[in-house]
Amino acid sequence: MAPKRRGPLQLVLREVDDIKKQVDRLEKDVKNQDGSTEEAFRRCQDLQVSAEKTLNTLKKLTKADELAPVGNYDQRKQEEERRLQNILERVNTLSLQLSPPGPSTAAAGNDSEDDESEDEVSSSDDDEANDEDVNPHIYTVLSNFKGDQEGDLTVQMGEEVWIIRKRADGWWLAQDSKGNRGLVPKTYLKIGSGVGDEDDSDDDENKDGESEDEVTDESERRRGSSHSNWDTVKKALTEIDATDVLSAMGAIPSGFRPSTLNKLLVEEGETYRESHYIQPELSQSQLSFSDLFLNPNSGRVRSRQVRTCVCFTVWSCRMIPTPGVGVQVLSRHIRLCAFDGTQVLSNIHTVRATYNSKNPKTWSFSPRMAGILPTLLDGDCFLRCNSASPDLGILFELGVNFIRNSTGERGDLSCGWAFLKLTDDSGNPLPNRTYELPVNGGTPYEKDVAVEASITTASPGGVFQQMLHARRHPKLVVKLKSVNSRTRTQLSLLPDTLLHCVSCVHLLALHRQLLADTLLMDRPTMQNAELICSPVLSTFPVLLDQTDLLDALRSAWLDAETNMSRAQKRDLSYVKQEFVKVYMSSVYFLLHSSSLPRHRWADPATEEQRARFIYATLGYLKHTQHTATQSRDAEIFGDAMHQHLAFDVTELTFDLLRVAR
Repeated sequence: MAPKRRGPLQLVLREVDDIKKQVDRLEKDVKNQDGSTEEAFRRCQDLQVSAEKTLNTLKKLTKADELAPVGNYDQRKQEEERRLQNILERVNTLSLQLSPPGPSTAAAGNDSEDDESEDEVSSSDDDEANDEDVNPHIYTVLSNFKGDQEGDLTVQMGEEVWIIRKRADGWWLAQDSKGNRGLVPKTYLKIGSGVGDEDDSDDDENKDGESEDEVTDESERRRGSSHSNWDTVKKALTEIDATDVLSAMGAIPSGFRPSTLNKLLVEEGETYRESHYIQPELSQSQLSFSDLFLNPNSGRVRSRQVRTCVCFTVWSCRMIPTPGVGVQVLSRHIRLCAFDGTQVLSNIHTVRATYNSKNPKTWSFSPRMAGILPTLLDGDCFLRCNSASPDLGILFELGVNFIRNSTGERGDLSCGWAFLKLTDDSGNPLPNRTYELPVNGGTPYEKDVAVEASITTASPGGVFQQMLHARRHPKLVVKLKSVNSRTRTQLSLLPDTLLHCVSCVHLLALHRQLLADTLLMDRPTMQNAELICSPVLSTFPVLLDQTDLLDALRSAWLDAETNMSRAQKRDLSYVKQEFVKVYMSSVYFLLHSSSLPRHRWADPATEEQRARFIYATLGYLKHTQHTATQSRDAEIFGDAMHQHLAFDVTELTFDLLRVAR
């Protein structure tokens, strides 16, 4: 029987598997110091070439190339592209680790050999066929060069620069000691830090009476300086991301920056997430809570008033520039937080924008749609904050998540920022009305930076010109508003610091009540810190970081409330029991389903798959509950049609010491 022919995608998958095995083997050999560094570096370069070649092949594949139909073709292709990108990142990290540390640190007696090697390097550079060289070196400027064109780097004779990238046309990308980057002709550069010339002068001084020990100390000092310079180069290279490359290409406006708030979300773990801020806060003694109390007469959570509690609506943004060619925008969004000009004082909340492709510079929020408006699109928000800072306000950072078409590299850009101070010059709260906020370029810590170079911050003299200038300047429209008494009451039950959607306040208040019951009433003593069996409390915070699951709970709870009588709605004990029942038969079931794709921010394909699965499962559960008995409800979790992840005790246990702030 003839062997089965493999399709192009399957062949590429095998190549990716083989490259991964080679990278794993190389990392193991480097860790165990098995073999020479030169050999490991050569293997690393070969793997870089293979991985990039395979990635280009993978990007060119289409479904029509397959010999037979392939299920989930696009999804499988995207997964392999992501896997190959991760492998490339590992290889690039190894390349930095293994590449030679700039100029030779051999003994001073080999000066002549160093000169010969420099000539060899220079001649090999002339014959270099590749457009780029990822191996940086320290070079000395041979003669003054004044940059005449935009993108050139002005350097002085004797100055040391770091070569970040070499090009075949003879113009190399360099960085000086001040961090300025630009192009310099390679004929103006000499490899090395100029240590050899200084050594010659040191020898003359030594003949004049300088001690041998002093020469040795000076040599050691220079050697240490050379190593520190190489560390600086490696650090700079590892910090180069897609934003730097796009800026150099002119593909993004000059005022765009890597997202400041996204960096906090990524690097600080849970510190700035909603899931962290809804947890109870311990008092200074660590023996009680500072923001969670019970009313002994009613058994309800005691309301707490804070210095600042505002509700507002993010309406729209206008005149927001778009990234240039070669970049595909995956998400337009705005990130919000409490800010006092120097530090973030609350969680960072994200609202996604909608836009019309015919007018991409205008972003809108809270679109009208049938059913429940998703939390991710809801611009109606509240902020509770107990900070006493006189400069307290709301920071709005406009952002886009993008992917480069050529490399598949993802990034998160800030398109500008705006700030709404919540008090006037006299310290009084701002009145409820609509505010048009100017959108600034750069980061929140930069001043007077325009979003685009064509937009000047200074207003022209004439009235008509001022009107035209105002229309061209990016603006964010925000409205401060009041809410009804029921919502105000529910807001007073929440943590002292929190920023989230107004539409979710009732769910957050119910969670807060369950939290108070468990921690303040059901524990044997206030000093008891044992694990608590509560699947709702242990998993509810996850919903705030995966808002599609929070929307599923809102939908299920709305159905349950519709079937309640007025008396039942006023009975807190009954409402809590129903809430737990609804939670366990909806989102708790979804959270641990093996069929639910893993949550990934700004991935349209994954978001669509999750949405289909979530609402299909909710429909199935709703139908089953209407037609089945109570005993059947428990059997749903053992249904072979709906497989679940392996059981983990953390699904059921609430660890107070781990989650409390």
